[in-house]
Amino acid sequence: MDRFAWTNGLLEMNETLVIQQRGVKLYDGDDKAKLDVGVVLLTTHRLIWRDHKNHECCIALSLSQIIYFEEQAAGIGKSAKIVIHLYPVTANKEPGPYQQSKFPYIKLSFKEHGQIEFFRRLTEEMTQKRWETPVPQTISTATGSQTGKTRAVGIVGIERKIEQKRKETEQNISEAFEDLSQLMVKAKEMVELSRSIANKIKDKHGDITEDETIRFKSYLLSMGIANPVTRETHGSGTNYHMQLAKQLGDMLLAPLEERGGMMALTEVYCLVNRARGMELLSPEDLVNACKMFESMQLPLRLRVFDSGVMVVQLQSHSEEEMIASALDNVTDKGSLTSEEFAKLLGLSVLLSKERLLLAEKMGHLCRDDSVEGLRFYPNLF
Repeated sequence: MDRFAWTNGLLEMNETLVIQQRGVKLYDGDDKAKLDVGVVLLTTHRLIWRDHKNHECCIALSLSQIIYFEEQAAGIGKSAKIVIHLYPVTANKEPGPYQQSKFPYIKLSFKEHGQIEFFRRLTEEMTQKRWETPVPQTISTATGSQTGKTRAVGIVGIERKIEQKRKETEQNISEAFEDLSQLMVKAKEMVELSRSIANKIKDKHGDITEDETIRFKSYLLSMGIANPVTRETHGSGTNYHMQLAKQLGDMLLAPLEERGGMMALTEVYCLVNRARGMELLSPEDLVNACKMFESMQLPLRLRVFDSGVMVVQLQSHSEEEMIASALDNVTDKGSLTSEEFAKLLGLSVLLSKERLLLAEKMGHLCRDDSVEGLRFYPNLF
C-alpha cells in the first residue's frame, strides 16, 4: 500500500480509461486496508482507487510498478481477489495513505464480482505497456492552459470509451438478431419435419426413416419443458408439489417406457433438470412430488427398495415379470453378475442389482459372494 499516492482522479495527458469496477476493497498484503469499499479504475497508465462515498479520497498506482499479478479464487465467505506484486518503493515517491508497508504486494477484493473481465483487461494493458508511449509535445506558456489541455484529453478519452462501448453494443445486438434468425430457420425445419411425420402416420403411406426419427428426438430434447412449474407461478407447499407431480407424470412416461418401466431417482433428477433449463429443481422438491404420484392416481409411482435405492416406475410395471426376467436370464446364462445383467437388459448396474436382489429375496436366486464379486445362480432348492 505504500506504493499508492494521492491523486485528484483526473486522467493525465495521453491516458485513457480502460475499465472500472464498483465494490472493490483494498488489502495491504494479507491485511485489510484502512479504507472503505470503493471503485477501482484501470487506465492505460495507472490503477486508480476512489472511495465510493468520499470522492476526494482517491489514490493511484502506476502500472510500471507492477511486477506480476495473479488470481485468487473465492472461498466460503470470501470474495475473489487479484493479487498484484510490486517493485520496491522509489525514493522520489509522492505522499500517499501509507508511508510504509511490510508487504510487497496488494490485493483487490471484488465484492460485486467483475474480477474476470478486470483481470483480462489488466493482462492486456501490462502486455501492451501503453504508458511507455511518448507524449506528444505541445507548446504552451501558461499553466492554466496546460491544465485545460489535460482535462480536455481526459474528456476525449472518456468519449472514445463511450464510442467503443456503443460499437460493442451494436455488434452484440447484431449477433443476437443473427441467432434469432437461425432459431427461426430451425423452427421452420422442425415444423416441416413434424408435418411430414404426422402425414406419414395419418396416411400410412410409408414408414418413418431412422434419420427422421433421430432428428425429431434431438429437436424435442433440445426444446425441454416449455413452461416448467416453479414456486413463482404455483406458490409453495402442497399445491406446488401437486402441479409438479402432474408435469413429471407427463414428461417421464416416454423415457420410462424406453427404459423398461423403471428409472433410478438420480437419473430422473438429471433428466428433469436438463429439460427445465434455468429453472432447476431441488432434490427435496423432486422427492416430495414423486411421493404424490399414487395419491393423484398418476400412471407412475415412487418405489424404495430394501437397500434404500429410490426409483420411479410405471404403475403397469409388473414385479412378477421383473422377477421372471431375472430368473430366465440367470438360468439361461448359468450365472450372472449385476454388471453382466445390466448389459443384457441395457439398464444401469444399480437397477440390475436391485432386480437380482429382489429375485433372491423371493427365493428364485441364490448368491456366491467371493473375492471375484457378487454372482447370482438359480436356486435349485
